[in-house]
Amino acid sequence: MAEAKLKEDAKAKLTESADPIEKLRNFCLSQGYSGILSLGKLFRRLDKDRSWTLSRDELARGVTQFGLKLSDDDITKLFKAFEKDGQDGINYEEFLDALRPEMNSSRKAAVEAAFKHIDKTGDGTVSLEDLKGVYHAKDHPKVVKGEATEDEILKKFLNIFETGSSVDGKVTKKEFFDYYSTLSKAIDNDEYFASVVKMSWGL
Repeated sequence: MAEAKLKEDAKAKLTESADPIEKLRNFCLSQGYSGILSLGKLFRRLDKDRSWTLSRDELARGVTQFGLKLSDDDITKLFKAFEKDGQDGINYEEFLDALRPEMNSSRKAAVEAAFKHIDKTGDGTVSLEDLKGVYHAKDHPKVVKGEATEDEILKKFLNIFETGSSVDGKVTKKEFFDYYSTLSKAIDNDEYFASVVKMSWGL
């Protein structure tokens, strides 16, 4: 499994990392595809005043709650790397973007094609209604057992992709790309990555 390899490689690199950004990146990747997304959700919970920024103390608290032990010096380095003049704190969306691996053009094209295929209305977001046409939940074990409705499963599936400033049941193109940038890290071959994306969405 590609995700298992991603976790294993990231754990190995974690012990070798000296740079705090690399430490945090590898710690996130050691959690699998959803690691960076989970960190983003944690940061949003810490952002009580919805300023979309975190103070140094909030950053330290978030990293600790996420399960990574960093020294005070490492936290300071992390904070200063993203602190901007005149800004009270760091923008955590920019921070998360820096943690995500970059995709090459061929991989971006595959993800772009998938998003266009799903976004039936062409409004730049994927909603529950869009998803119903390409992701069938009726055979999901919980639906079969009567423990959940198809809509509940679809909403939970949509939530996997949501990494922005709010969780609103709609996935933006950026959120979609953010998810696949982490998946991309786990797959070495460009053609295989494209086939995984296409197969996932019936292309």
